[in-house]
Amino acid sequence: MNAIARGRLANQHLLSPLRTATGVVRALGAVQSQDYGSAKWALAQRASGLTDADVERAFASGAILRTHVLRPTWHFVLPADARWMLELTAPRIRASQTYHARSLGLTASEFRRSNRILERALDGGRQRTREELAVLLRRGGVHARTGQHVGQLLMRAELDRVIISGPRRGKQFTYALFDERVPVAPARDRDEALVDLTRRYFRTRGPATLQDFAWWSGLTVADATRGVAAAGTALERFIDNGRAYWHVPSRGARRTARVAHLLPNFDEYVVGFRDRSAVAERLLAVRPKKRVDGLIGHVVVADGQIVGGWRRTLGKTLNVQLQLWVPLSASELGLVRRAAQRFGKFLGITGVECRP
Repeated sequence: MNAIARGRLANQHLLSPLRTATGVVRALGAVQSQDYGSAKWALAQRASGLTDADVERAFASGAILRTHVLRPTWHFVLPADARWMLELTAPRIRASQTYHARSLGLTASEFRRSNRILERALDGGRQRTREELAVLLRRGGVHARTGQHVGQLLMRAELDRVIISGPRRGKQFTYALFDERVPVAPARDRDEALVDLTRRYFRTRGPATLQDFAWWSGLTVADATRGVAAAGTALERFIDNGRAYWHVPSRGARRTARVAHLLPNFDEYVVGFRDRSAVAERLLAVRPKKRVDGLIGHVVVADGQIVGGWRRTLGKTLNVQLQLWVPLSASELGLVRRAAQRFGKFLGITGVECRP
């Protein structure tokens, strides 16, 4: 395995799990979570013995929140980080959504009116679903005829720090007032916030490039460069195949035992980078035209390298169907089956079948 893939495995706590879901989100800073069920499994990959119910309780209590931050998609964040991360990254997301909002006829005054209605609807600790809020917006005369309109209005309210995730109601998601779920804190200096985000990214995703960080954070390459420069000696730089990589130096010996993971779609090991070639060397060696992008789906990872895809079927047992893109040895297949057993424990299912 190359040093970049090994470093990323270790730094993302895929070799040395943490203890809690909140600990994982704190370390990674933000975890992409538009596929909520998959995102819960992504957290559990990085914490010993964590179950689906454990993550659900952390989310319901507000210890972990979910909102649009960094890029225009949902991420898990901690309450202590939600405010300053939005202050840092929301302006770029708003700008990226301007054209779409205008095409839907949504103006600045329409967003302000929507935000006022949402504040009244959620005041006093109330939580409401998207559908309930859509009804209230339409009653208030807001331009919310279609799902696209509602989605844009709610995203803007998230970016404006008016609303954020509430606990789930059954399988439905709810929204709550931002200030009732996120502790009040003074505004951070932008450079201070940028350095914090920079250090967290390279501590848990490094070795990575400036372009990787800019992609993940939604910031510009100029901001990424500024953040790395301001981080100073906290980061080390090295050159590999003509590219500059940064990382936080390891303080101890790294585990060398062989390992396999069943990573979900949008896992940070894949989606956290613009260039995924370092973790796809085995795959690209046998299938050079295979695309390895953020939409690659559930992936089988052996010793840090993407070697296939997988899907699950739930019934009385958990059936994990493998689609291997790279030939695996018998010992590697054994490690993949052990990963499937871990997935079963996460879901609370004892009967697990795993086969190509």
